[in-house]
Amino acid sequence: MDRHPEHEYLNLLKYTLENGIKKEDRTGTGTMSVFGYQMRFDLSKGFPLFTTKRVAFKLIASELLWFIKGDTNIRYLLQNNNHIWDEWAFKRWVESDEYKGPDMTDFGRRCLVDENFNELYQKELKAFCQRVLEDDAFAEKYGDLGNVYGKQWRNWTATNGERIDQLSDAINQIKNNPDSRRIIVNAWNPEDVINAGGKDSKAALPPCHVMFQFYVADRKLSCMLTQRSGDQFLGVPYNVSSYALLTHLIAHECGLEVGEFVHSIGDAHIYSNHMEQVREQLSRDPRPFPTLKINPDKQSIFEIELEDLTIEGYDPHPAIKAPVAV
Repeated sequence: MDRHPEHEYLNLLKYTLENGIKKEDRTGTGTMSVFGYQMRFDLSKGFPLFTTKRVAFKLIASELLWFIKGDTNIRYLLQNNNHIWDEWAFKRWVESDEYKGPDMTDFGRRCLVDENFNELYQKELKAFCQRVLEDDAFAEKYGDLGNVYGKQWRNWTATNGERIDQLSDAINQIKNNPDSRRIIVNAWNPEDVINAGGKDSKAALPPCHVMFQFYVADRKLSCMLTQRSGDQFLGVPYNVSSYALLTHLIAHECGLEVGEFVHSIGDAHIYSNHMEQVREQLSRDPRPFPTLKINPDKQSIFEIELEDLTIEGYDPHPAIKAPVAV
């Protein structure tokens, strides 16, 4: 019997627990970390939406469509009930000169150790998100995350001022020059990541998934993601499904079948406050992967909306909650 493809991921968790090195990190949480790990998923054997805990496909899909649109403002995400990026925009707001509310310094750590502060933080964050949804001027100024993925994928600024749409160019190469070894989209712009996340930075967060490359063989499209840093419990399951979805969407537009998704991670880590959750997940047996369906009436990746994507046959174990390190 073939090994379930989810073991690619479960083995990463096990390997890190057994071989990881304790490291400090910018959040003050601490991690168990390994360096240089690769996973491979054959996308013809089901869509890799992990089953040993429930993973929210609609959050993954709406975030990816946000990237594809070239959007960098969280308003679109909030309109789709997606709160993945809230904290990064909120951080910019509470560190601004205009913010006059309660002290939110170091809110990522404080909300984990102080129940009263966490209640206050949730109230302030909710009010912030509501204001982004309702106030156009406020949303334009504080909902925007700067030069994050959507900007780099669709609207990279060259040194001569030229705007480069890397994603459109990659799709064009797949259609017209599929044997090229240069079908690459890069999100790591050194000019933007200097002091990234700081008060005056050009990006709220330096990109974790720094570049991806496409490969066409036997009428199949494969994708390799290079990721500098991966939160194994919370982030990596989303990354795998997101780039698998991207591969499916581009293959759909280009008239190709899907091949492999290859995931290479530099610093692959488990946060110290996720250890219990990881062990619980490892105690579960994976179930069959679901199937992705794309609306056949929509051909271009730039026309796809959330309602054009459906997942069939997804029967995961229950979700496992864990705090986000900000």
